[in-house]
Amino acid sequence: MDVLGWDGPAIGLMDLDAFFASVEQLDHPEWRGKPLIVGGSAERRGVVSTASYEARAFGVHSAMPSFQAKRLCPQAIWTHGHYGRYREMSDKVMAIIADETPLLEQVSIDEAFFDVTPGRFSRESPVSICRRIQARVAELGITCSIGLGVNKTVAKIASERQKPRGLTVVLPGLEASFLAPLPVRSMSGIGSATGAKLEELGIRTLGDLARQDERDMRRFFGVFGPHMVERAAGRERSLVKAIDEPDDVKSVSNERTFAHDLTTEAELRAAVDHVSALVGARLRRKGLAGSQVTLKLKFDFRHSHTAQRQLAHRTDDEHAFGPVAQDLLGQLWREGTPVRLVGVAISGFEADAGEQLSLFAEPGDAEQLAQPRKRDLRKLSVATDEVKKRFGSAAIGYGRDLRFKDGISDTMPTGKFDAQ
Repeated sequence: MDVLGWDGPAIGLMDLDAFFASVEQLDHPEWRGKPLIVGGSAERRGVVSTASYEARAFGVHSAMPSFQAKRLCPQAIWTHGHYGRYREMSDKVMAIIADETPLLEQVSIDEAFFDVTPGRFSRESPVSICRRIQARVAELGITCSIGLGVNKTVAKIASERQKPRGLTVVLPGLEASFLAPLPVRSMSGIGSATGAKLEELGIRTLGDLARQDERDMRRFFGVFGPHMVERAAGRERSLVKAIDEPDDVKSVSNERTFAHDLTTEAELRAAVDHVSALVGARLRRKGLAGSQVTLKLKFDFRHSHTAQRQLAHRTDDEHAFGPVAQDLLGQLWREGTPVRLVGVAISGFEADAGEQLSLFAEPGDAEQLAQPRKRDLRKLSVATDEVKKRFGSAAIGYGRDLRFKDGISDTMPTGKFDAQ
Protein backbone atom coordinates (compact mmCIF):
# COMPACT_ATOMS: atom_id res chain seq x y z
CA MET A 1 0.00 0.00 0.00
CA ASP A 2 1.23 3.49 -0.85
CA VAL A 3 1.95 5.37 2.38
CA LEU A 4 0.39 8.50 0.93
CA GLY A 5 -2.81 6.54 0.30
CA TRP A 6 -3.33 5.50 3.92
CA ASP A 7 -6.80 4.02 4.20
CA GLY A 8 -8.54 3.90 7.57
CA PRO A 9 -7.67 4.93 11.14
CA ALA A 10 -4.17 6.18 11.90
CA ILE A 11 -3.29 5.99 15.60
CA GLY A 12 0.16 6.92 16.88
CA LEU A 13 1.89 6.31 20.20
CA MET A 14 4.69 8.74 21.03
CA ASP A 15 7.17 7.53 23.66
CA LEU A 16 9.96 9.85 24.83
CA ASP A 17 13.30 8.02 24.84
CA ALA A 18 14.83 7.50 28.32
CA PHE A 19 12.98 10.70 29.13
CA PHE A 20 14.16 11.67 32.61
CA ALA A 21 17.75 10.75 31.83
CA SER A 22 17.62 12.59 28.49
CA VAL A 23 16.43 15.79 30.17
CA GLU A 24 19.22 15.51 32.77
CA GLN A 25 21.81 15.05 30.00
CA LEU A 26 20.33 18.04 28.17
CA ASP A 27 20.65 20.20 31.28
CA HIS A 28 24.11 18.79 32.15
CA PRO A 29 26.12 18.54 28.91
CA GLU A 30 29.02 17.01 30.82
CA TRP A 31 26.83 13.93 31.48
CA ARG A 32 26.18 13.22 27.79
CA GLY A 33 27.54 9.92 26.55
CA LYS A 34 27.97 8.64 30.10
CA PRO A 35 25.88 6.10 32.04
CA LEU A 36 23.28 8.04 34.02
CA ILE A 37 20.67 6.75 36.44
CA VAL A 38 17.68 8.72 37.73
CA GLY A 39 16.39 7.05 40.88
CA GLY A 40 16.44 6.68 44.63
CA SER A 41 19.48 5.76 46.65
CA ALA A 42 20.39 2.15 47.44
CA GLU A 43 20.66 3.05 51.13
CA ARG A 44 16.99 4.07 51.26
CA ARG A 45 15.56 1.21 49.21
CA GLY A 46 15.34 3.29 46.11
CA VAL A 47 14.54 1.99 42.64
CA VAL A 48 15.62 3.13 39.20
CA SER A 49 13.19 5.58 37.60
CA THR A 50 15.02 5.87 34.27
CA ALA A 51 18.42 4.84 32.98
CA SER A 52 20.24 6.40 30.04
CA TYR A 53 21.02 4.11 27.12
CA GLU A 54 24.65 4.12 28.21
CA ALA A 55 23.56 2.65 31.58
CA ARG A 56 21.16 0.21 29.93
CA ALA A 57 24.13 -1.34 28.15
CA PHE A 58 25.19 -2.64 31.57
CA GLY A 59 21.79 -4.25 32.19
CA VAL A 60 20.22 -1.41 34.21
CA HIS A 61 16.51 -0.83 33.62
CA SER A 62 13.53 1.00 35.08
CA ALA A 63 12.03 -0.38 38.33
CA MET A 64 15.26 -2.21 39.17
CA PRO A 65 16.32 -1.94 42.83
CA SER A 66 19.01 0.72 43.15
CA PHE A 67 21.40 -1.60 44.98
CA GLN A 68 21.31 -3.97 41.99
CA ALA A 69 21.81 -1.14 39.49
CA LYS A 70 24.76 0.13 41.52
CA ARG A 71 26.34 -3.31 41.42
CA LEU A 72 25.84 -3.64 37.65
CA CYS A 73 27.08 -0.13 36.82
CA PRO A 74 29.20 1.27 39.69
CA GLN A 75 30.58 4.07 37.51
CA ALA A 76 27.13 5.52 36.74
CA ILE A 77 26.21 9.11 37.56
CA TRP A 78 23.19 9.22 39.91
CA THR A 79 20.54 11.89 40.40
CA HIS A 80 17.26 11.80 42.31
CA GLY A 81 15.58 13.73 39.50
CA HIS A 82 13.72 17.00 39.01
CA TYR A 83 10.04 16.29 38.36
CA GLY A 84 9.06 19.92 37.76
CA ARG A 85 11.60 20.15 34.95
CA TYR A 86 10.34 16.91 33.39
CA ARG A 87 6.77 18.18 33.54
CA GLU A 88 7.83 21.39 31.79
CA MET A 89 9.48 19.45 28.95
CA SER A 90 6.54 17.04 28.73
CA ASP A 91 4.13 19.96 28.31
CA LYS A 92 6.23 21.31 25.43
CA VAL A 93 6.16 17.94 23.68
CA MET A 94 2.39 17.59 24.10
CA ALA A 95 1.94 21.08 22.65
CA ILE A 96 3.84 19.94 19.55
CA ILE A 97 1.46 17.01 19.04
CA ALA A 98 -1.54 19.24 19.74
CA ASP A 99 -0.44 21.43 16.82
CA GLU A 100 -1.08 18.43 14.57
CA THR A 101 -4.33 17.05 16.00
CA PRO A 102 -6.81 17.84 18.79
CA LEU A 103 -7.18 14.08 19.40
CA LEU A 104 -4.38 13.71 21.93
CA GLU A 105 -4.58 11.34 24.91
CA GLN A 106 -1.65 11.60 27.32
CA VAL A 107 -1.24 8.34 29.23
CA SER A 108 1.87 9.23 31.24
CA ILE A 109 4.40 12.02 31.51
CA ASP A 110 6.37 10.56 28.59
CA GLU A 111 3.72 8.80 26.47
CA ALA A 112 0.70 9.87 24.45
CA PHE A 113 -1.67 8.42 21.86
CA PHE A 114 -2.74 10.66 19.00
CA ASP A 115 -5.11 10.28 16.04
CA VAL A 116 -3.91 11.52 12.64
CA THR A 117 -6.45 9.68 10.49
CA PRO A 118 -6.42 11.29 7.01
CA GLY A 119 -9.44 13.43 6.29
CA ARG A 120 -10.32 14.23 9.90
CA PHE A 121 -8.08 17.23 10.45
CA SER A 122 -5.51 16.89 7.67
CA ARG A 123 -5.10 15.28 4.26
CA GLU A 124 -1.39 14.81 4.84
CA SER A 125 0.20 11.37 5.16
CA PRO A 126 0.17 10.15 8.78
CA VAL A 127 3.79 9.07 8.33
CA SER A 128 4.82 12.60 7.34
CA ILE A 129 3.06 14.00 10.40
CA CYS A 130 4.91 11.54 12.66
CA ARG A 131 8.25 12.48 11.11
CA ARG A 132 7.50 16.16 11.70
CA ILE A 133 6.61 15.48 15.35
CA GLN A 134 9.91 13.66 15.80
CA ALA A 135 11.87 16.49 14.20
CA ARG A 136 10.22 19.14 16.37
CA VAL A 137 10.77 17.10 19.56
CA ALA A 138 14.45 16.76 18.60
CA GLU A 139 14.67 20.56 18.40
CA LEU A 140 13.90 20.60 22.14
CA GLY A 141 17.07 18.60 22.75
CA ILE A 142 15.44 15.21 23.45
CA THR A 143 14.18 12.39 21.22
CA CYS A 144 11.12 10.19 20.88
CA SER A 145 10.06 6.94 19.24
CA ILE A 146 6.69 6.56 17.52
CA GLY A 147 4.58 3.57 16.58
CA LEU A 148 1.87 4.09 13.95
CA GLY A 149 -0.97 1.69 13.13
CA VAL A 150 -4.72 1.30 12.91
CA ASN A 151 -5.32 0.95 16.67
CA LYS A 152 -3.75 1.54 20.08
CA THR A 153 -2.50 -2.03 20.54
CA VAL A 154 -0.54 -1.97 17.28
CA ALA A 155 0.75 1.57 17.91
CA LYS A 156 1.94 0.73 21.43
CA ILE A 157 3.80 -2.42 20.39
CA ALA A 158 5.24 -0.71 17.31
CA SER A 159 6.60 2.17 19.40
CA GLU A 160 8.78 -0.32 21.30
CA ARG A 161 10.27 -2.03 18.24
CA GLN A 162 12.93 0.56 17.40
CA LYS A 163 14.48 2.69 20.12
CA PRO A 164 15.75 5.33 20.39
CA ARG A 165 14.55 7.69 17.61
CA GLY A 166 12.50 4.93 15.98
CA LEU A 167 9.48 5.26 13.70
CA THR A 168 7.74 1.92 13.17
CA VAL A 169 4.83 2.01 10.72
CA VAL A 170 2.35 -0.86 10.42
CA LEU A 171 0.29 -0.17 7.32
CA PRO A 172 -3.47 -0.88 7.34
CA GLY A 173 -4.08 -4.53 6.55
CA LEU A 174 -0.70 -5.71 7.88
CA GLU A 175 -1.49 -5.58 11.60
CA ALA A 176 -2.24 -9.32 11.95
CA SER A 177 1.04 -10.37 10.29
CA PHE A 178 2.96 -7.80 12.35
CA LEU A 179 1.54 -9.08 15.63
CA ALA A 180 1.52 -12.83 14.93
CA PRO A 181 5.18 -13.74 15.68
CA LEU A 182 5.44 -11.63 18.85
CA PRO A 183 5.33 -13.21 22.33
CA VAL A 184 2.02 -12.82 24.16
CA ARG A 185 3.59 -10.67 26.89
CA SER A 186 4.48 -8.01 24.35
CA MET A 187 0.81 -6.93 24.43
CA SER A 188 -0.07 -4.50 27.21
CA GLY A 189 -2.42 -5.90 29.84
CA ILE A 190 -0.88 -9.38 29.79
CA GLY A 191 1.15 -9.62 32.97
CA SER A 192 3.10 -12.46 34.48
CA ALA A 193 0.07 -14.39 35.81
CA THR A 194 -1.98 -14.17 32.60
CA GLY A 195 1.12 -14.84 30.50
CA ALA A 196 1.93 -17.95 32.52
CA LYS A 197 -1.65 -19.23 32.15
CA LEU A 198 -1.57 -18.66 28.38
CA GLU A 199 1.72 -20.54 28.11
CA GLU A 200 0.23 -23.43 30.10
CA LEU A 201 -2.45 -23.60 27.40
CA GLY A 202 0.24 -23.68 24.70
CA ILE A 203 -0.42 -20.10 23.65
CA ARG A 204 2.98 -18.45 23.26
CA THR A 205 2.65 -15.92 20.45
CA LEU A 206 0.02 -13.34 19.56
CA GLY A 207 -0.64 -15.40 16.43
CA ASP A 208 -1.49 -18.38 18.66
CA LEU A 209 -3.76 -16.14 20.72
CA ALA A 210 -5.51 -14.71 17.64
CA ARG A 211 -6.51 -18.24 16.54
CA GLN A 212 -8.23 -19.16 19.82
CA ASP A 213 -11.97 -19.74 20.12
CA GLU A 214 -13.41 -16.76 21.99
CA ARG A 215 -15.82 -18.96 23.95
CA ASP A 216 -12.94 -21.05 25.28
CA MET A 217 -11.01 -17.93 26.20
CA ARG A 218 -14.01 -16.54 28.05
CA ARG A 219 -14.16 -19.74 30.08
CA PHE A 220 -10.51 -19.38 31.13
CA PHE A 221 -10.22 -15.58 31.46
CA GLY A 222 -13.75 -14.17 31.70
CA VAL A 223 -14.65 -11.13 29.60
CA PHE A 224 -10.95 -10.34 29.24
CA GLY A 225 -10.44 -13.50 27.15
CA PRO A 226 -12.35 -12.54 23.96
CA HIS A 227 -10.88 -9.04 24.17
CA MET A 228 -7.35 -10.50 24.16
CA VAL A 229 -8.17 -12.52 21.04
CA GLU A 230 -9.57 -9.45 19.28
CA ARG A 231 -6.48 -7.36 20.10
CA ALA A 232 -4.04 -10.11 19.14
CA ALA A 233 -5.74 -10.43 15.74
CA GLY A 234 -5.39 -6.68 15.16
CA ARG A 235 -9.17 -6.15 15.12
CA GLU A 236 -9.34 -3.71 18.04
CA ARG A 237 -11.13 -0.42 17.33
CA SER A 238 -9.61 2.45 19.28
CA LEU A 239 -10.81 5.94 20.15
CA VAL A 240 -8.41 8.71 21.15
CA LYS A 241 -9.97 11.34 23.40
CA ALA A 242 -9.95 15.00 22.48
CA ILE A 243 -7.54 17.17 24.45
CA ASP A 244 -10.33 18.96 26.32
CA GLU A 245 -12.30 15.76 27.04
CA PRO A 246 -12.27 15.01 30.78
CA ASP A 247 -10.18 12.05 31.93
CA ASP A 248 -12.05 8.94 33.01
CA VAL A 249 -10.27 8.60 36.33
CA LYS A 250 -10.66 5.11 37.77
CA SER A 251 -8.82 5.62 41.07
CA VAL A 252 -6.67 8.04 43.03
CA SER A 253 -3.84 6.52 45.01
CA ASN A 254 -0.53 7.05 46.70
CA GLU A 255 2.08 4.76 48.17
CA ARG A 256 5.29 5.08 50.11
CA THR A 257 8.31 2.79 50.28
CA PHE A 258 10.10 2.96 53.62
CA ALA A 259 13.86 2.95 54.04
CA HIS A 260 13.50 0.47 56.91
CA ASP A 261 10.86 -2.23 57.40
CA LEU A 262 7.83 -1.38 59.51
CA THR A 263 7.19 -4.19 61.99
CA THR A 264 4.91 -2.86 64.75
CA GLU A 265 1.22 -2.06 64.74
CA ALA A 266 1.90 1.53 65.79
CA GLU A 267 4.23 2.03 62.81
CA LEU A 268 1.78 0.49 60.36
CA ARG A 269 -1.17 2.54 61.58
CA ALA A 270 0.87 5.74 61.42
CA ALA A 271 1.97 4.85 57.89
CA VAL A 272 -1.60 4.21 56.75
CA ASP A 273 -2.63 7.58 58.23
CA HIS A 274 0.28 9.28 56.47
CA VAL A 275 -0.52 7.82 53.05
CA SER A 276 -4.28 8.33 53.49
CA ALA A 277 -3.67 12.03 54.07
CA LEU A 278 -1.74 12.23 50.78
CA VAL A 279 -4.63 10.55 48.96
CA GLY A 280 -7.19 12.84 50.61
CA ALA A 281 -5.28 15.93 49.47
CA ARG A 282 -5.08 14.59 45.93
CA LEU A 283 -8.83 13.78 45.88
CA ARG A 284 -9.74 17.30 46.97
CA ARG A 285 -7.38 18.81 44.42
CA LYS A 286 -9.12 16.81 41.68
CA GLY A 287 -12.62 17.47 43.02
CA LEU A 288 -13.31 13.74 43.38
CA ALA A 289 -14.95 11.63 46.06
CA GLY A 290 -14.96 7.83 46.07
CA SER A 291 -16.70 4.95 47.80
CA GLN A 292 -14.16 2.12 47.70
CA VAL A 293 -10.96 1.89 49.76
CA THR A 294 -8.02 -0.32 48.80
CA LEU A 295 -5.05 -0.99 51.06
CA LYS A 296 -1.82 -2.31 49.56
CA LEU A 297 1.10 -3.75 51.52
CA LYS A 298 4.40 -4.90 50.07
CA PHE A 299 6.47 -7.31 52.14
CA ASP A 300 9.48 -7.59 49.82
CA PHE A 301 10.48 -6.27 46.42
CA ARG A 302 8.39 -8.76 44.45
CA HIS A 303 5.32 -9.59 46.56
CA SER A 304 2.41 -7.33 47.46
CA HIS A 305 -1.12 -7.95 48.73
CA THR A 306 -4.29 -5.83 48.62
CA ALA A 307 -7.66 -5.71 50.39
CA GLN A 308 -10.73 -3.63 49.59
CA ARG A 309 -13.86 -2.38 51.34
CA GLN A 310 -16.92 -0.48 50.18
CA LEU A 311 -17.98 2.71 52.01
CA ALA A 312 -21.60 3.72 52.63
CA HIS A 313 -21.04 7.02 50.87
CA ARG A 314 -18.50 8.71 48.66
CA THR A 315 -15.90 10.82 50.43
CA ASP A 316 -12.68 12.75 49.89
CA ASP A 317 -11.85 12.90 53.59
CA GLU A 318 -9.00 10.81 54.99
CA HIS A 319 -10.67 11.00 58.40
CA ALA A 320 -13.50 8.94 56.89
CA PHE A 321 -11.62 6.44 54.73
CA GLY A 322 -8.34 6.30 56.71
CA PRO A 323 -9.82 4.28 59.62
CA VAL A 324 -11.31 1.85 57.08
CA ALA A 325 -7.88 1.40 55.51
CA GLN A 326 -6.51 0.71 59.00
CA ASP A 327 -9.19 -1.92 59.59
CA LEU A 328 -8.03 -3.67 56.42
CA LEU A 329 -4.63 -4.24 58.03
CA GLY A 330 -6.12 -7.23 59.83
CA GLN A 331 -6.74 -8.98 56.49
CA LEU A 332 -3.19 -8.53 55.21
CA TRP A 333 -0.76 -8.27 58.10
CA ARG A 334 0.30 -10.06 61.28
CA GLU A 335 2.26 -8.44 64.10
CA GLY A 336 5.99 -8.60 63.42
CA THR A 337 5.75 -9.20 59.66
CA PRO A 338 8.08 -6.67 58.00
CA VAL A 339 6.42 -4.24 55.57
CA ARG A 340 8.42 -2.17 53.10
CA LEU A 341 5.58 -0.35 51.23
CA VAL A 342 2.14 0.97 52.17
CA GLY A 343 -0.37 2.16 49.57
CA VAL A 344 -3.93 3.49 49.76
CA ALA A 345 -6.32 3.97 46.82
CA ILE A 346 -9.82 5.39 46.50
CA SER A 347 -12.11 4.42 43.62
CA GLY A 348 -15.84 4.22 42.92
CA PHE A 349 -16.42 7.83 41.93
CA GLU A 350 -19.88 7.24 40.47
CA ALA A 351 -22.80 8.09 42.77
CA ASP A 352 -24.73 5.08 44.05
CA ALA A 353 -28.39 4.85 43.07
CA GLY A 354 -29.48 5.23 46.69
CA GLU A 355 -27.11 8.07 47.46
CA GLN A 356 -28.49 11.59 47.31
CA LEU A 357 -25.96 14.38 47.54
CA SER A 358 -27.02 17.93 48.23
CA LEU A 359 -26.97 20.16 45.17
CA PHE A 360 -24.70 22.50 47.11
CA ALA A 361 -22.61 19.90 48.95
CA GLU A 362 -18.88 19.70 48.54
CA PRO A 363 -17.28 16.32 47.72
CA GLY A 364 -17.38 14.14 50.78
CA ASP A 365 -20.27 15.99 52.48
CA ALA A 366 -22.62 13.00 52.26
CA GLU A 367 -20.24 10.99 54.41
CA GLN A 368 -19.81 13.86 56.83
CA LEU A 369 -23.34 15.14 57.48
CA ALA A 370 -24.05 12.34 59.94
CA GLN A 371 -20.65 12.74 61.53
CA PRO A 372 -20.07 16.35 62.66
CA ARG A 373 -16.66 15.60 64.14
CA LYS A 374 -15.38 14.21 60.84
CA ARG A 375 -16.86 17.19 59.03
CA ASP A 376 -14.85 19.51 61.30
CA LEU A 377 -11.71 17.46 60.72
CA ARG A 378 -12.24 17.72 56.96
CA LYS A 379 -12.29 21.51 57.33
CA LEU A 380 -8.90 21.22 59.02
CA SER A 381 -7.62 19.13 56.11
CA VAL A 382 -8.90 21.69 53.60
CA ALA A 383 -7.14 24.45 55.55
CA THR A 384 -3.95 22.38 55.56
CA ASP A 385 -4.26 21.92 51.78
CA GLU A 386 -4.42 25.67 51.34
CA VAL A 387 -1.38 26.33 53.53
CA LYS A 388 0.69 23.78 51.58
CA LYS A 389 -0.52 25.20 48.28
CA ARG A 390 0.61 28.70 49.25
CA PHE A 391 3.80 27.98 51.17
CA GLY A 392 4.93 24.52 50.05
CA SER A 393 4.39 20.96 51.23
CA ALA A 394 6.90 21.37 54.07
CA ALA A 395 5.12 24.39 55.55
CA ILE A 396 2.94 22.29 57.87
CA GLY A 397 2.88 18.68 58.97
CA TYR A 398 1.35 16.31 61.48
CA GLY A 399 3.22 13.97 63.78
CA ARG A 400 2.33 11.02 61.51
CA ASP A 401 4.17 12.80 58.68
CA LEU A 402 7.18 13.97 60.68
CA ARG A 403 7.97 10.49 61.99
CA PHE A 404 8.54 9.33 58.41
CA LYS A 405 10.33 12.45 57.19
CA ASP A 406 13.71 10.72 56.87
CA GLY A 407 12.45 7.16 56.63
CA ILE A 408 10.85 7.15 53.17
CA SER A 409 12.58 6.01 49.99
CA ASP A 410 13.89 8.95 47.95
CA THR A 411 12.74 7.47 44.64
CA MET A 412 10.86 10.03 42.55
CA PRO A 413 7.41 8.98 41.27
CA THR A 414 7.50 7.87 37.65
CA GLY A 415 5.17 7.01 34.83
CA LYS A 416 1.95 8.22 36.43
CA PHE A 417 0.50 11.24 34.73
CA ASP A 418 -0.79 12.73 37.98
CA ALA A 419 2.23 11.87 40.16
CA GLN A 420 2.89 14.35 42.90
